[in-house]
Amino acid sequence: HVSVPFVFCVFLANTSLFDRVKVDLTYEHYAEKSVDSMPALLAMPFNCLINVAYVFLGLYWLFWRTGVAETEHSRYLRQVFALMALFYGPVQWTRLATLMRAPAVLDQWFTLPIFAWVPVWVDFIERARWRASHAAALELCSVVSYGLALAHERGFEVALGCHVALAAYKGVRVQLARGDSATGRYVLLALLSCAGFVVLKLLDAWLARFWLFQRLTGHFWSKVCDVLQFHFSLC
Repeated sequence: HVSVPFVFCVFLANTSLFDRVKVDLTYEHYAEKSVDSMPALLAMPFNCLINVAYVFLGLYWLFWRTGVAETEHSRYLRQVFALMALFYGPVQWTRLATLMRAPAVLDQWFTLPIFAWVPVWVDFIERARWRASHAAALELCSVVSYGLALAHERGFEVALGCHVALAAYKGVRVQLARGDSATGRYVLLALLSCAGFVVLKLLDAWLARFWLFQRLTGHFWSKVCDVLQFHFSLC
């Protein structure tokens, strides 16, 4: 349920369908300086290596075991989210290593169904039952919403903003209705990590004026926050 849509999106991204989508295909977009003497996989060492964290995080939660009883559907939701993290890291790394359009498109595109998985999971918690058709419809709408990037150069940002807002709203709502102090702590940490993910990425160039962010840049720390929001959402 993850690998098949993943392969299909990879196929579409390598066609001419998204040739008009605005994506950055140079290192000039990033505050971290590229190192010409390094191999392509480490062209921007810190922004490249942070993608290893996605892989380790995905593997950790994919095979996570606990003494608490876990239903089949709950385990499925967790493992799908873990696989999303596991696949997302290499996509970002490929984008930085190759500077090609297809992985740049996929880097944007895959962000949307990842955020959309949060409302799917919340729906399962609120209704105490698994609705496969609802989950499939929501994920399909999320994938299709990337079409906004074809309609306007800021279409992706609009789609992403809506996804982030919906995920945050659903998370807070289910916490207020069913959560306790322990889950509340994780929801708060996930929201703070999400805010860091967005703000630090947007301020990447501006933050580079300060020595603290000249090597470990805002974009790097935004990815750290992204890994953390994955983690706290799974806790």
